[in-house]
Amino acid sequence: MKYAFPDNFWWGSASSALQTEGAREGETTWDYWFAREPNRFHNGVGPQQTSTFYQHWKTDIQLLKQLNHNSFRTSISWARLIPDGIGEVNPEAVDFYNQVIDELNEQGITPFITLFHFDMPMAMQEIGGWENRDVVDAYARYAQICFELFGDRVLHWFTFNEPIVPVEGGYLYDFHYPNVVDFRRAATVAYHTVLAHAKAVQAYRAGHYAGEIGIVLNLTPSYPRSQNPADVKAAHIADLMFNRSFLDPVLRGEYPADLVALLKSYDQLPACKPEDGFLIAEGKIDLLGVNYYQPRRVKCRDSAVNPQAPFMPEWFFDSYEMPGRKMNPYRGWEIYEPGIYDILVNLRDNYGNPRCFISENGMGVENEQRFIENGQINDQYRIEFISEHLAWLHKGISEGCNCLGYHMWTFIDNWSWCNAYKNRYGFIQLDLETQKRTIKKSGEWFAATALNNSFDKE
Repeated sequence: MKYAFPDNFWWGSASSALQTEGAREGETTWDYWFAREPNRFHNGVGPQQTSTFYQHWKTDIQLLKQLNHNSFRTSISWARLIPDGIGEVNPEAVDFYNQVIDELNEQGITPFITLFHFDMPMAMQEIGGWENRDVVDAYARYAQICFELFGDRVLHWFTFNEPIVPVEGGYLYDFHYPNVVDFRRAATVAYHTVLAHAKAVQAYRAGHYAGEIGIVLNLTPSYPRSQNPADVKAAHIADLMFNRSFLDPVLRGEYPADLVALLKSYDQLPACKPEDGFLIAEGKIDLLGVNYYQPRRVKCRDSAVNPQAPFMPEWFFDSYEMPGRKMNPYRGWEIYEPGIYDILVNLRDNYGNPRCFISENGMGVENEQRFIENGQINDQYRIEFISEHLAWLHKGISEGCNCLGYHMWTFIDNWSWCNAYKNRYGFIQLDLETQKRTIKKSGEWFAATALNNSFDKE
């Protein structure tokens, strides 16, 4: 069967500044944490050992062109542009980002630029990070500077990438710095991130720029174990906390009433100011990026909550391992392709069918060298992963969902937070020793799909 996509469909991939650039002036939370606890990072590999985009941006953009990308998302590093978060702009960073943006445009690759991809300047974290409203204002200033510097050539902006992740990692589950376990502080971080987002949107609208502004959310559909009311309620609460806590403010301009009521009943609401509601309503977006990797399967709790334990989302649900599920054993994640369709249908039916695109989807695999044939990684498993997801995406589009593109994570194997290089995701293999880049089988497949705006599948 042939799967053809709409004209002008965005074919591309996504990456981030911290995971690819290397060599930075301003310290981020990741640099700081790695210097103190290198044992928390796979094989002790830290954020200095990236895929060296800072040096190789020109040849890397040629590779993007070779893969027939018509669009590419990366981020600007706040710590590179404004090393202390609030002071002088670094002219070398301006030169670098200008060159990257100009080269992308020159090669016919539309730049999609994210303003914040987990890389808080350490100077901002030292005054409380997203817990501090002063940091919200500093971020709004940083966003405005980016719009002024690059807004004439960048027409697709994203305020945040996966803003729930620093909340979960940094303030609930101890996999990002500052390694806090405190729900109320987590709720404050989430709330202030929404305020920062809204202030950036406000600044963008005030500047009357030619493009559009959005946000990138990692949406994990919450599936109940059964239709038993207790399981359904558990899935609803998981959805409120992990999806709708950001989805509703950015698309509807307000929080779900039942989420607010739930947190209020446990005395976990962040401090709000009277004018915040107006600001959040101003933060409605033009374009939603959807990162989809895995579903969330939940059931009601089987045991009582320990009243002495910290208040956590898991007070309301347990995770559920569906029998017979398909797994990516290297990442420990379930592979569930229809989830991408379910997300799009939910956006169509419950959120007014916003303009959206798949901004990340990907498969991390360990030790891909064992699949080398004639000098090239034959990652047929990645081709199957992408084509299965694209088939469900195609079904959503054919049923009226307003999805405009598909970006894969990622174009070159890159450094990935605490996992470093454990799992490889790229269309292009990176040799860490030599920095040599070699296109994998999946890269050739994607290049052909993008060129034809279609693919064939049995």
